[in-house]
Amino acid sequence: MPPLTQFPISKVVEEKLIKLGITDEFDLLMHLPLRYEDETHLYPINDVPLSRIVQIEGIICRSEIIYRPRRQLVCQVEDGSGVLFMRFLNFYGSQVKAYSPGTRVRLLGEARPGFFGTEMVHPKCRVVREQEPLADALTPVYSTTAGLSSETIRKLIRGMLGRTLSNGDPHLAETLPDPILERLELPGFRNSVIFLHQPSADAPAALLERRTHPAWRRIKFDELLAQQLSMRMHYRRRRSGSAPVLLARNQLTNMLLESLPFELTGGQKKVVFEISRDLAATHPMQRLLQGDVASGKTVVAALAVLQAVENNYQAALMAPTEILSEQHYQKLSAWLAPLLAPLGATIAWVSGNQKKKQREIMLANIAEGRAMLAIGTHALFQEQVEFNKLGLVIIDEQHRFGVHQRLSLRKKGSGAFETPHQLMMSATPIPRTLSMSYYADLDVSVIDEMPPGRIPVVTRLVADIRRDEVTSRVQDACRAGKQAYWVCPLIEESEALQLKTALETRERLSLTFPDLKIGLVHGRLPLREKSAVMESFTRGEIQLLVATTVIEVGVDVPNASLMVIEHAERMGLAQLHQLRGRVGRSGASGTCILLYQKPLSENARERLKVIFEHTDGFEIARQDLRLRGPGEFLGSRQSGVPMLRFADLEQDMDLLDAARAVAEDLLCNHPEAARKHLERWLGRKSEYLQV
Repeated sequence: MPPLTQFPISKVVEEKLIKLGITDEFDLLMHLPLRYEDETHLYPINDVPLSRIVQIEGIICRSEIIYRPRRQLVCQVEDGSGVLFMRFLNFYGSQVKAYSPGTRVRLLGEARPGFFGTEMVHPKCRVVREQEPLADALTPVYSTTAGLSSETIRKLIRGMLGRTLSNGDPHLAETLPDPILERLELPGFRNSVIFLHQPSADAPAALLERRTHPAWRRIKFDELLAQQLSMRMHYRRRRSGSAPVLLARNQLTNMLLESLPFELTGGQKKVVFEISRDLAATHPMQRLLQGDVASGKTVVAALAVLQAVENNYQAALMAPTEILSEQHYQKLSAWLAPLLAPLGATIAWVSGNQKKKQREIMLANIAEGRAMLAIGTHALFQEQVEFNKLGLVIIDEQHRFGVHQRLSLRKKGSGAFETPHQLMMSATPIPRTLSMSYYADLDVSVIDEMPPGRIPVVTRLVADIRRDEVTSRVQDACRAGKQAYWVCPLIEESEALQLKTALETRERLSLTFPDLKIGLVHGRLPLREKSAVMESFTRGEIQLLVATTVIEVGVDVPNASLMVIEHAERMGLAQLHQLRGRVGRSGASGTCILLYQKPLSENARERLKVIFEHTDGFEIARQDLRLRGPGEFLGSRQSGVPMLRFADLEQDMDLLDAARAVAEDLLCNHPEAARKHLERWLGRKSEYLQV
């Protein structure tokens, strides 16, 4: 696309446009209006409807600065039918001079009852000539940034449209075949863009406001189609690549299944089959394993690791926190070490806080192929970590890793011509609409049932003023032989947020419960201390663990039956659900007490209501998407996935379904149209979708 420098604009304006994400001429054309103002007709002052944005014209008959109750400029405007007052609470001397008696003005604003009569506060005001023509189209209002007005953007876009219309500029050329547009009853792209920037005076305002007008639907469809095309192209490209063929030999895997004290659920068996089939293929697996908290994803990962080992390939498992990676190391060592030892193989754990000698041993075992499984955090993809023959990469809580981090680990693959298989795991279920759009390039497996005997955790909402009742509940649980967590959101003091720190909480609880052994875990604790505390808690030596959200994922202490979460109103739904999943893991009932502080914002009230009413992670995820939108839900800054600007996945589900079908049609039957459409919409942004 031609850069903005082809426009006669100043460097300052260009920099402001870039802040809005406008870097070329197509970006400018797709900077569509937020809303519209109707300046196509005038209302007589006597007939002005209240509480609506309307336009009137009249002559200022009186203008004065008054000082009670505060300094303000008040002008009286009359048009022969009545009188209306306009008030400016903030104004300049130039406005006082411009709005002097006898001046004809045109006002656009919300009319409402005032002290003197009908008034407009801070209306859009223009000095006009008598009989000055009205606008012949709705006036678009654009999103702006400091130092750049909507009027400036309006002029630039108007000039761009004029040039496009006069010389047949290709920016608005049609990319889709006519039969597809006819089948879906969509208008042309060119007409849709022009209409949205310059809607006629009689355009249906309600449809424009709700973004359901056919012109809006065309823009949304094109955006969704570009996303689907990109995802499907990467999916096809990946399937044409080469990967290690990891056949299901069912020797070590069967030995593990026989050694386990439990049987896999139907849901686990289903996903094990899907993953095993993918590993045996000649192209790289790219599969997302979804399962609610405590649904048994780790044992599924262990079986995948053994299938790689049975084919003499290494596996790597990356987790987002030191605590989780160590838990994985301990659990998988218990399961797999007895099976690997007869083969002369080991399991390595790579941590950023390891002693130099221990780390060197682990790195050597990985590089020389003795360690058939390497477990760690971000440290796994550091330059000094070299694999002998990596065939499988497993990423736990994949949404916590940035796109480049995931790619860096995958690049440590088994050879120049082979890409390792990749299994991503998440306990934050992906709602169907997101799975169909942002994860359309992945194969998705879902563990859709919980292990038998799991009783849903009981959730209680308790206001902070009832803290004494909560401490009594904790004391009763610990004296009955159970263990408890007390979770604090922050470690450092923050007067603005008035959050209790973990250190203060531990100190206060130690005074309250002198007879209980209380431990403390937080993100800044050295790894060895953190591990020692967690081991003591796991063995039951610590009865109450005060912690920050570092225990959010993976921590598995079956005897822990109670959790208290401080300032739950400040946490996200996914985080609350993950934390809640740390209790009630032994088959006995668990309780999670959410302590909140009043007053609650509307959004916080909604979140607490959802977590109180639901235990199903998929429903919680659906509600989370509704409250936050896809950008925040996916962590778009980390994922690298281009966010949708126009389409709404809830409102435009029919367009998403249509875009999926059309994407396949274009790729198979109209590859040139698919290429042009992708080039227009994504340009360089599609490169991130490969991971």
